[in-house]
Amino acid sequence: MAEEEGTIVSENVKANGEDTAPAVGMLNQYIKDLSVENPQAPHSLQWDAQPQIDVQVNIQVASINEEVHEVGLKLSVKAESDNGVHFSVELEYGTLFGLRNVPDDQAHPFLFGEAPRLMFPFARRVVADAVRDAGYPPLVLEPIDFNALYMQQIAQAQQMVENPPAGEA
Repeated sequence: MAEEEGTIVSENVKANGEDTAPAVGMLNQYIKDLSVENPQAPHSLQWDAQPQIDVQVNIQVASINEEVHEVGLKLSVKAESDNGVHFSVELEYGTLFGLRNVPDDQAHPFLFGEAPRLMFPFARRVVADAVRDAGYPPLVLEPIDFNALYMQQIAQAQQMVENPPAGEA
């Protein structure tokens, strides 16, 4: 810090109000793809069997430009019993995130952990509405700890580097 005529001036302040602080923001959200299948209707609506619900989650990130990234959250939900498939919903939900002055070592965990956490409530509502519109009670998916999943995948990748499978060394 420098002192000029009784005023303290920070050396980190940039001219003309240049913003150098890290910033992230959700710019836009959208459904990229939505598929709802109700293959046994109307018979499946009368089945007494409680279906098993299988949920698959996938996260993809693509850079649009230096400051804008698209995060794709794919949710696949399938309800099946001994009678057959009750319904199947596949959703690809996209969100554009703006990241400015965020170092790569912080951007990666944000895009693969925190961003999906922010998107999930909106994607969960789309799935619930799709299941309801297919004639079933709305399916409200349990919250997912995307940050824990991210940390788990990083640990697995690190373990693969340290201990490659036999024959790949």
